[in-house]
Amino acid sequence: MEEAFIVSAVRTPVGKRNGSLAGFRADELLGLALREAVDRVGVDPAHVEDVVGGTVTQIGEQGFTLARMGVLAAGFPDDTPGVSINRQCGSSLTAVNFCAAQIIAGWRDCMIACGCEIMSKYAIAAEWLNLTLANGQPAGMPLGPAYLNRTGGKFVDQGQAAELIAEKWGISKEEMDAFALRSHQRAHRAQVEGRFDREIIPVKIQNPDGSERLLTQDEAVRPETSMEALAGLKTVFGTKVITAGNSSPITDGASAILLVSGRKAKELGLKPRARIVTSAVAGADPVMMLTGPIPATRKVLKMSGLSLGDIAEVEINEAFAPVPLAWGRELQPDWERVNPNGGAIALGHPVGNSGCRLMVTCLHELERTQGRYGLVTLCTGGGMAPATIIERV
Repeated sequence: MEEAFIVSAVRTPVGKRNGSLAGFRADELLGLALREAVDRVGVDPAHVEDVVGGTVTQIGEQGFTLARMGVLAAGFPDDTPGVSINRQCGSSLTAVNFCAAQIIAGWRDCMIACGCEIMSKYAIAAEWLNLTLANGQPAGMPLGPAYLNRTGGKFVDQGQAAELIAEKWGISKEEMDAFALRSHQRAHRAQVEGRFDREIIPVKIQNPDGSERLLTQDEAVRPETSMEALAGLKTVFGTKVITAGNSSPITDGASAILLVSGRKAKELGLKPRARIVTSAVAGADPVMMLTGPIPATRKVLKMSGLSLGDIAEVEINEAFAPVPLAWGRELQPDWERVNPNGGAIALGHPVGNSGCRLMVTCLHELERTQGRYGLVTLCTGGGMAPATIIERV
């Protein structure tokens, strides 16, 4: 059985809503990440056997097969294929896991996992909201009776699910806001110290006046925020405790990871940076829906034979503050090892991109601190979560 190694891991900065990246076509933004992933290690893209990409809202410029369109935008050979997958917010971490599994099975030797989402253009649920069939009738909601029967026929959105989590685990709004503040503080510190510099691809932006500039940092971080400012925000989603401040903001971004087998690394003279130890995926209550990282973490730790104490760096997606806080209630982590450079509340959560972006950040942080094992996990709409453990080599 082969092993799967990460040899290159890059991402664009995360652009804020209607910010610097909002005008990009998704295939062109993804193409930048794909090209950089191979160029950084001097790999001819002709070696890439397949590109697996995560995207949630697969319509318009993100539709058709975005991974294949990104391949062409990157200038890869015409015979390089691509496939788009959708596990909601866990899509691009699932792409990493799918690539690793094929390499471990011996089916492929060189693959790219990636993710891209331009939420400024394509809002969540845009693939069905207000769409019509050819006969003019509504296209219909993808959440069928089997799903809605669990909610008493009432649609529960993710913000409301986050509040249900807060209620179940006894998480106060003050605790959520404090977590959000810490996320911004950590992300700002990481920016000031240049911790993201190696993983970020500077993106050329054209200003309205025709001049150009380079975007080199994530745009959504708010170092000026405070507990007072967070406390003063209005609640959203019809909840009593969820605000824009303790939720992840609408953002845009792309990322890519080049994975190879051990034999391919030797053939191309590549230095492995991390080994995929194992991955897991779990389902969860579709109503509360965002609790999946709890069973997914337990599963992946059991499969790996590791304990959480063995993990030097955890990246858990901060879709809403109650998600990692409830995970923490159950797993009792060392919080200094969890999202040490901030998370999605500060950095943003371009949904189809986030899993791959978290893995890129996890790898670079392990290298910075010389840690051994890293864990990445995300909650997803519909009640699921992938989880992956890597080992720095």
